[in-house]
Amino acid sequence: MRKNLILFFCLSILLVDNKLKAQDPQFSQYYAAPLFLNPALTGINQMGRAGVNYRNQWPSISANFETFSAYIDYNFDEKNSSLGLIVTKDTEGLVGLNSTEIGLQYAYQVNLNYKWVFRPAFQVSYTTRDLNFDKLTFGDQFDNTGKINPYSAEQFNTGLKVSYMDLALGGMWYSKSMWIGVAAHHIREPNQSVTDGESPLPRKVSVHGGYRIPLRSGFMSKGKTASGAERTLSPTFNYRSQGDFDQLDLGMYFTMSPVIFGLWYRGIPVKSPEGGGGNTESVIFMMGLTKNKMTMGYSFDYTLSKLGIGSGGAHEISITYTFKGGSPRKPSREVRELKCPVPFIF
Repeated sequence: MRKNLILFFCLSILLVDNKLKAQDPQFSQYYAAPLFLNPALTGINQMGRAGVNYRNQWPSISANFETFSAYIDYNFDEKNSSLGLIVTKDTEGLVGLNSTEIGLQYAYQVNLNYKWVFRPAFQVSYTTRDLNFDKLTFGDQFDNTGKINPYSAEQFNTGLKVSYMDLALGGMWYSKSMWIGVAAHHIREPNQSVTDGESPLPRKVSVHGGYRIPLRSGFMSKGKTASGAERTLSPTFNYRSQGDFDQLDLGMYFTMSPVIFGLWYRGIPVKSPEGGGGNTESVIFMMGLTKNKMTMGYSFDYTLSKLGIGSGGAHEISITYTFKGGSPRKPSREVRELKCPVPFIF
């Protein structure tokens, strides 16, 4: 039964074709945006959790992108199940293209043995996209003095809108020190055109994982100090492919509780994009702080591509709050059983 379940989810996720050009928003702090990355991360901390993520990409130019995401999830211990709700809004600054997605997620937990846990999951979502050209300026709005008239004879300033349902699948395997996840979004390849044309949104496949290395912090202690503060190094990666686009984030977290540092490289230097040139995008620096039930992180993408640092790079903020429901006398599952080692999953 367990083998059939794993095989079904692997085939469902990996049997995809990526033919068309499109790209979803992304978060550099991908493990600090767990429900956005993979529905299998829903409730993986075995408690309740609420969080927000904000990203402002290329703030120094008019064609910047802003992405805001908020989520809440909860693990139902006795049912081996977790539910999550995520709302994501993405805005492109120049032409006013807005996208709002509301997703409901479900994850089921299977203890394969005493060393490994498997979590299959799915997401059903509803997305609305609208386009408004009211930020564009046309030739008939300029007079002889150079002043801009707010009115134009062009008929592009009308709102255009489309809505569609979507589906995503995910799976996560983890042990005490290692984890690997795979997710496929836009299974249906919905038509996202706001002009009654055909513009299917290509499936996005991501593979992510890492390894938690405990650091010696005392004569006998490894991974934690005498007071229980974590001391670990966690190399991580996140590869994603969508249409003709693919990208890799590769780096590591250094946790010296209550402080967390992160450093990543984004790009695939061994692969040249269409038209030639390099495939190096940025170096990402992150610093986080965890205190009691709250975790906060800030990261900055230093742009290495031809766009240059003059674009302003990208700023990103994440906030996560963890809570526990149910009987206060019963310890949470992550205390009684195998705890997921993914950074920021507290």
